[in-house]
Amino acid sequence: MSTNGMSSWAVDLKDVAAVYPFQGTEFIMFIIGLAFWIWWHVAQMRMEKEEIHHEMDADASGKKAKEAIDRY
Repeated sequence: MSTNGMSSWAVDLKDVAAVYPFQGTEFIMFIIGLAFWIWWHVAQMRMEKEEIHHEMDADASGKKAKEAIDRY
């Protein structure tokens, strides 16, 4: 049973037309994925930096951090 009018897939697919949805947008999707990946790392670094500064500000003298370092 064929929904696209083809009786056999043993043909040259360049003569068939679109075989999957969004054909031709692979490069655009790659660029979007790459931009998201870079944004994610930048956002993660900023959040971690803020968290580290918050932890260090909680103990202004750094005594707690020095004790933790000396302990190990």
